[in-house]
Amino acid sequence: MTDTTTTDVEETPTAPEAETKAPAKPEPTGYAIVQTGGKQYRVKVGDRISVERLAVDGGEAITLDQVLLLGGDGSTRVGAPMVDGASVSATVDDHFRGDKIVVFKYKPKKRYRKRLGHRQELTHLTITAINA
Repeated sequence: MTDTTTTDVEETPTAPEAETKAPAKPEPTGYAIVQTGGKQYRVKVGDRISVERLAVDGGEAITLDQVLLLGGDGSTRVGAPMVDGASVSATVDDHFRGDKIVVFKYKPKKRYRKRLGHRQELTHLTITAINA
């Protein structure tokens, strides 16, 4: 004999417990265009860029004040020529020299040949904050 008395009990879902943790801050999605060493760079927080050699020791924090544009957070602020009150904070990682560039000058039929090399002095920066 088999027992045919099975009861399916539907469990009512309980409300999830309220978490006491604060909601995590979303990553900043904004970006900035900064100018340093005569060149322009598009940066966001966490980027590591190579710029012309800066006269700052490794490990120090610096502020780049020449911000040309702020954007990426729903609105774009374009400077004329710089955005007022905006700056980008960065940390100097290290100084290094770039790859060698070979320049070869040549004039045909004149026996003129000149070979020159150049290595640019550069600095690695890590972007820590964009201050608007």
